[in-house]
Amino acid sequence: MLNFRIAILLGALLCFGVNTSQAAALPGVPAPAETAEKPAEPEPLVQGGLLGAISSSIDDVQEKLDLNEHLVDAWRLRADRAADEVDRLVKQPSNRSGWSVAGDFLALSGVWLGSFALLTVLGSLLTKRLREGRWLRTRQRSQDLLGYVLPFTVPALICLPLTLYVSHFLQGSVGRALALCLAYATSSGIFSTSMLLCVVVMFNLGHKRTAARIIREYCPRPLFLIGFLAALSDALTSPQIARQLGGNITSSIAVFTGLIASVIFGLLVIRLRRPVAHLIRNRPLAQRLKQPSLQESLRIFSGLWYWPIVLMVLVSAVSLIGIGEDNQKALRCALFTTVLLIATVFLSTVLQHLFRSRKAEAIQRSSAYKERFLSLLHALLRIVIAIAFIDILGRIWGVSLLDFAQSSTVGRAISNALSSIGLIFLVTWLLWVVLDTAIQEALKPPLSKRAARQPSTRVKTILPLLRNAIKIILVVICAITTMANLGINVAPLLAGAGVVGLAIGFGSQQLVQDVITGLFIIIEDTLSIGDWVVLDSGHAGTVEGLTIRTLRLRDGKGFVHSVPFGQIKAVTNQSRQFAFAFFSVQFTYDTDVDKAIELIREAGDSIREDPFLKYNLQGPLDVFGVDKMDLNGVVLTAQFRTVSGGQYAVSRAFNQRLKKLVDNTPNVHFAQTYPQQVFLPKRRQADDVAPEHSAVVLPQESRT
Repeated sequence: MLNFRIAILLGALLCFGVNTSQAAALPGVPAPAETAEKPAEPEPLVQGGLLGAISSSIDDVQEKLDLNEHLVDAWRLRADRAADEVDRLVKQPSNRSGWSVAGDFLALSGVWLGSFALLTVLGSLLTKRLREGRWLRTRQRSQDLLGYVLPFTVPALICLPLTLYVSHFLQGSVGRALALCLAYATSSGIFSTSMLLCVVVMFNLGHKRTAARIIREYCPRPLFLIGFLAALSDALTSPQIARQLGGNITSSIAVFTGLIASVIFGLLVIRLRRPVAHLIRNRPLAQRLKQPSLQESLRIFSGLWYWPIVLMVLVSAVSLIGIGEDNQKALRCALFTTVLLIATVFLSTVLQHLFRSRKAEAIQRSSAYKERFLSLLHALLRIVIAIAFIDILGRIWGVSLLDFAQSSTVGRAISNALSSIGLIFLVTWLLWVVLDTAIQEALKPPLSKRAARQPSTRVKTILPLLRNAIKIILVVICAITTMANLGINVAPLLAGAGVVGLAIGFGSQQLVQDVITGLFIIIEDTLSIGDWVVLDSGHAGTVEGLTIRTLRLRDGKGFVHSVPFGQIKAVTNQSRQFAFAFFSVQFTYDTDVDKAIELIREAGDSIREDPFLKYNLQGPLDVFGVDKMDLNGVVLTAQFRTVSGGQYAVSRAFNQRLKKLVDNTPNVHFAQTYPQQVFLPKRRQADDVAPEHSAVVLPQESRT
């Protein structure tokens, strides 16, 4: 292989030497040094990312675009020639006087007007007579068709040939040419208007009557103007009229009349887009149910029908202004663009409905990942369709974005930068979809309480903070990498951010302490949203929210307290797993203790049988018996094991029921802490009389 390459190289050098010697030997041929081609200029080095590539390509685009004043010069030249032709028409000697020329115009115009008026009156009378007939009396659409055809369509068709026939008896003149142009334009406007209204009348049934009525009320005058101006533009470009009036005059007037007709037609299409869309998509219910795909296609087309027409009107206007140069190519490109636009929108709509049905199935199956990935895939497909549409559209009009991206350094730089930015957005989007879906699924409660475990309060507390942190991290990374691909130098930005962050860290040590302390409190699951906590600072309440720096509590009075994490040294969480409803009841010494314990058990049994309170209990009542005896009486203790937060309701209910039971029992009394009557025996007298009891009130301090 190496020998083969060496042989090819030697042969090329030999051929080059032979050609050079022959060129030097020929007379009149310059020396090889003179004929040597200039070395190819190196491709420019594009720096600065996407913004630099775009700025480098602006000069090339301006050089490639022919932004001279050729069009303005052409119109100026045409205007000058038209002025010369007008001057020649005025100064041109003629065998006929101006009155005879005006007479030709008035004669032909009178022929057309008289014949049209007569035929219109006859058509109206005939229409009225036919409407009274038995066959048309119940057919409204047929009556409307006759109302357009006989008084307008037929007279317009008859008057124009009659006027042309009469014109053969007149000599050629400017008046005769103008009269023929106006007669042709007026007949064409009336004929086109009546025929289009006849087409609209065919849709005048069912739910389409409102749309048909709106079109029939609004369309006649604009349609007549459009037909009149378009026919006048066509008539002025005929060779016979051009010879009489002058080619530049007729072509200029034809361009302006065509432009006015195009503008009116575009405005009419935009004005009637909704009524026409109603006519297109509104079909009987049986047909809609029988052919759903056709109905969907009609619905899509009804929303897009006016865009191709507006585009064609725009291209026609541009081609008219462009002095008619390369009109066929412009119209062909416009036609291909229209087809491409309709196909693209139709394909996008079909994909939207397809993915919508798939997403509905994923929702029914409770597949959140599938639903989110289908949305991502749908978005990517729409982006691909948009890129393909732009590339094909550019090829239609003679510009290939793909070739531009491959052939030049600027194009390669732009395509590489856009590809990198697109890949960054795609990866960021994909990561966010995966992580956000996982977090949302972890926070979502199960449909059935028996099917899965409810998310814990720790999960409800940590995952929203984690979701916000992930969002911020992804946005920052995506923004930095995007700016780097755009050509923005992010190194000073990162260095400045680091310095600012360091300064903020030194200047806000308390803030850093709050953040770090809060992070460890959340990780260690010291408290969660919904817990009732008591802090060492004296604050107590339900945890309503956790931020990166503060804890938000709502106390029993409804007040909200925001406590920085750095101020929290100890936390008493009263809402974890279970709690105890502890009862300490004090009775007097003369109380029957067994009876008191029996009443306590009875009160506990009534709570266990309560349909609302029993769900707060996690076990039977534990009666500990006599806990202590003091100066006030005998203390009996008991407790219920309850769910977190349920101990308060159980304690209140137990106290209420025990109070009622004690009040109805004579041998059981609650002890009192204020001074009580204590019965002490009197000392024995000398006469051995039996001792009597005397009531002595002792203060609380001197009781023995």
